Amino acid sequence: MRSSAAAKRPAPRGGQGGRGSTASAPRPSRPRRPPRQNPVRQLHHRLRKAWDRPLTAYYLILGSSLLLLVLGLVMVYSSSQIEALQLNLSSSYFFRKQFIAAALGTVLLLVAMRMPVKLHRALTYPLLAVTVFLMVLVQVPGIGQEINGNQNWLQLGGPFQLQPSEFGKLALVLWGADLLARKGDKRLLNQWKHLLVPLVPVAFVLLGLIMLGGDMGTALILTAILFGLLWFAGAPPRLFAGVLTVAGLIAFILVRTSPNRMGRLSCVFATDPGPGDQCWQAAHGIFALASGGLFGSGLGASVEKWGQLPEPHTDFIFAITGEELGLAGTLSVLALFAALGYAGIRVAGRTEDPFVRYAAGGVTTWFTAQAVVNIGAVLGLLPIAGVPLPLFSYGGSALLPSMFAIGLLIAFARQEPAARAALAMRSSASGKKRAAVRWNTMRRRVKARPSGER
Repeated sequence: MRSSAAAKRPAPRGGQGGRGSTASAPRPSRPRRPPRQNPVRQLHHRLRKAWDRPLTAYYLILGSSLLLLVLGLVMVYSSSQIEALQLNLSSSYFFRKQFIAAALGTVLLLVAMRMPVKLHRALTYPLLAVTVFLMVLVQVPGIGQEINGNQNWLQLGGPFQLQPSEFGKLALVLWGADLLARKGDKRLLNQWKHLLVPLVPVAFVLLGLIMLGGDMGTALILTAILFGLLWFAGAPPRLFAGVLTVAGLIAFILVRTSPNRMGRLSCVFATDPGPGDQCWQAAHGIFALASGGLFGSGLGASVEKWGQLPEPHTDFIFAITGEELGLAGTLSVLALFAALGYAGIRVAGRTEDPFVRYAAGGVTTWFTAQAVVNIGAVLGLLPIAGVPLPLFSYGGSALLPSMFAIGLLIAFARQEPAARAALAMRSSASGKKRAAVRWNTMRRRVKARPSGER
């Protein structure tokens, strides 16, 4: 009995070993907190995860292009008012023309978005033939129109004009991409003659027609598109060295034989108008940017557009943007162009279709090179080439093919396998949601009816 009672007694508090034992009961272990991660690494991980999503390129192209278009319309209206009044026109004259071009360009963008790749490839030769015909027509006396020393325009009637060389950029991109894709399917691109012929001769024909009109800026962008197509086709570096040498020699001869081009070259890094106000436009572009400060003088409050800065709504609209919106506005424009270019490179790098790769690379080269040439001229780092800022400057002839090219990029981004699957899942989910909403609405209507009407 005693032994059983002793067995039921609790152990002493001092520990399980009886009196004098100093051992304490084991405490439950606390869960360890995870180590704090570096916030910079967390941000980098989130951005990398967002970039790897299948629809990132689609949203970047669509969002950045639409923001550039809307901001460009605002700046065209702000920068062109004084110019229009000086010409005895309505203050919104240039804005209305740009808005009409933007509306037509939106239609072209939607059409290009929905067109299949086969139809794009079928239109390459007709587009090239029509563009070459119009560029030849420009050089016919009495038909072509000369503006600012360049004969590159066709009068369509009334206030509307057409510059066929702007459509030459789109034609070279599509035709060159189709040509290289067909030769790549036959495994001919590893031979120099098939890589260069007939791509380079046709590009030289376009360049020659453009140079007959005196438009060296557009010729420079067309040359960049040609180099971009060859680069994405895998041309060897020694080929670029040879072509760049020849192109540099031709450019040197063209500049040396033209006093106007020599004057533009001498205005690089100019900070004052110089003797005879030769660098007036370049210097006042710098003045406009310098007076903008961090956040600008306010929308519509530019001083340089009051007759001081030539072409404030076309070639030098970036300077007016810097004066009215400041450094914040100019950096925003640069960020939008960077996002557009980055998304275009992603589309070209992730596709398995060679035509899509070459076309997306050509369009990305086109927009990037033109933005660099325009902004570099405004900053005084490059000669003034007279090329507009894509999707931003005034000019319907430049806006229409640019909008069609943006539609191409959006269509290519939608056709990625992962993006196509994500869009299909989203459409099916939205269809199920609409069906559920209709079913719930029908049930509520049935319940709301009187019992005799059911």
